[in-house]
Amino acid sequence: MKTMVLYEYPPQPDGLSLQGHYMYLGLLENGFEAMPCNARANFQKEWAFKNFKPDVAIGVGFWGSTPHLITHTKKFGVTPVPWYVADGWVANYHEELEELPLVVATSNWVKEVYMRDGMSGKNIEVIPIGIDTELFKPIPKTNHLVSGLREMIGVKPEEKMILTAGGDTTSKGFQEVLKALAIVDKEFKNWKYVGKTWPSPSASDHRRFELALIEELGLPKEKIIYLDYGCSNDFMPYLLNACDVYAAPSRLEGFGLIQVEAQSCGKPVIAMDAMAFKDTIVHNKTGFLARVASEVKLEQEWAYSWMGFPKKTMVQFKEPKTFAYRANHEDIAEYLLKLLTDEKHNEKIGSNARKWAVETFAHKTVAKNMHDLIQKKIGLE
Repeated sequence: MKTMVLYEYPPQPDGLSLQGHYMYLGLLENGFEAMPCNARANFQKEWAFKNFKPDVAIGVGFWGSTPHLITHTKKFGVTPVPWYVADGWVANYHEELEELPLVVATSNWVKEVYMRDGMSGKNIEVIPIGIDTELFKPIPKTNHLVSGLREMIGVKPEEKMILTAGGDTTSKGFQEVLKALAIVDKEFKNWKYVGKTWPSPSASDHRRFELALIEELGLPKEKIIYLDYGCSNDFMPYLLNACDVYAAPSRLEGFGLIQVEAQSCGKPVIAMDAMAFKDTIVHNKTGFLARVASEVKLEQEWAYSWMGFPKKTMVQFKEPKTFAYRANHEDIAEYLLKLLTDEKHNEKIGSNARKWAVETFAHKTVAKNMHDLIQKKIGLE
């Protein structure tokens, strides 16, 4: 079976790009014929379809990517296999997706969202995103690259570092962790909290509310550090290994790639008992899942032309749809105290996390599972 993988190629340090790139590399490492291509590079795609002659094209994106990943692919007699995340809701392209022999979701929660929003689910299977478990691996804090990074950040050797990373930290649950730290600080003082963002208008907008919350909670400002820098994927293992706990109870997460990468680095992860985290984190074994405190439900939402609608329009829902979650900050505080004050427990959870990540999310294993699933569902050799 010859496979094209359509994604943001050459790879960028973002979730969708890495999702596709690790699938491509995993297919090659299993000895399968595969070729990568940028999903929007129509001339290159046409050249590959006509000359490489793939049997299938795995397309990385979400339902809004359907014109590039499905419609265009079918014009050349190639079977599209969309490997989709969810973007809060599924607004369009139900018929195009329903008629495919196989649609792959990144988590069971993503599958549930597609079914909630109108698909039958009969052709939807789940394959998680793979990671490079040899790149994301445990590195001792005594390693000069890790210790040097902690020093540059402003974390002393004896201090415990909590980390949250994302395009903007608020969407990753930064405010919920701040509320938890207001409880933690009453019992344990020796911590620093680091928020890693990508510089953007969104990150700047959210920062104002975070700074106001820090002031309101009376948290010591010198203990909260922001890193507003872009960086490569090769740098992230050092940042993850610099921390003691990775805390990111994201408000909306179709997979949670960095939570898996943190586990692969042997770090205990605190997230939420909802969405894809039910698939990616084993509660009380590889990390902790805080209860859901509240849900953000909407009765209507804007749909745009880039979603496949004739024009911008407001869509009314028959029943309110959940678009985001908030984690219980008291649970987060309880789990942080366990991990920050009991080093042996922290190490045990981290060791379990590393083992779980290698067994479940290694990109070569994930690619083999995808290859076998396609053969089973589509009948290709």
